[in-house]
Amino acid sequence: MGIKDEASPEIEKYVDTLYWVGVAKIGKLIKTFKGEQIERAVMAGGLTKSHIHSRLKHLKFRPDLRTIKMWYKKVRSRHDHTILEAVADELAMDGIQLMSSLEYAKHLVAEKGCLTKRDPSEREMADIEFGWGIAKEIARLEIGQCIVLKNKTVLAVEAIDGTNETIRRGALLGRGGVVVIKLSKKNQDLRFDLPTIGLETIKHLKETGVSALAIEAGMTLILDKEKVVELANKYKISVIAR
Repeated sequence: MGIKDEASPEIEKYVDTLYWVGVAKIGKLIKTFKGEQIERAVMAGGLTKSHIHSRLKHLKFRPDLRTIKMWYKKVRSRHDHTILEAVADELAMDGIQLMSSLEYAKHLVAEKGCLTKRDPSEREMADIEFGWGIAKEIARLEIGQCIVLKNKTVLAVEAIDGTNETIRRGALLGRGGVVVIKLSKKNQDLRFDLPTIGLETIKHLKETGVSALAIEAGMTLILDKEKVVELANKYKISVIAR
C-alpha cells in the first residue's frame, strides 16, 4: 500500500502488488487489506506532518466517511502519535494488527558504538553529551525527536516541519560543523515513528554542513547500513549510536 504524494513510485519495482491510497482514505485502506486477506501490517517511512494544519486539508485530501468518524471520535489531539494510534485502532477493529517494523527488521537496528572510521571530535562529543538529555526531554514533551547543536548551543529543535528542515535551519545558523542528535520518544510506540536513517540522510547532512550525527542504539533503524557507513566515511561525517 503506497500513500499518495508520500511514498516513492520506485517501490513498485520491489513488490508483487501495489495499491495507491490517499492519506485520508482509511476506509479504502481497510477494504483493500481485507480484500487481500491481510491480517498484519507494518508502517514504513514517514508522513508530512505539516499537512495536519493545512487550511485546505479537507478539500485536498477529501477524507472518506471512515476517516471523518475516526478523526472526530478518536483523535484526542493533533499529535502525530495520537493520530497513528487512532489509525491502528481502526485497523484492529477489522482484524488487522499493526506490527512493529522491528519484528521483521532486527538486522537494521543500530548497535551501540561509533559506526564510522572517524570518532566524534572532543568538541562534537561534548555537544552530544550536552544535548542528549535536552533532546530526550524535548521528545518527552512531544515537541520533536531531533535537535541541532554547536559549541553546547542549541541551534534548532524539531517541530512540525520535520527532521530535514530542522537540520537545515540549525546548520544555516551554525555555519557548518554542527552536530545532530536524533532519538526516540520516551515509551516509544514501536509500531510507528521509529527513528530511521538512510543514504538520503547522509546526503542531507553533507549538503547542510553537519559533521556528526548521534542516534539511539537499539531504537534506530539504518537502511542500507553498509552503504550508509561507506558514504558517511567518504564525507568524513561521524555517526555514533549510544
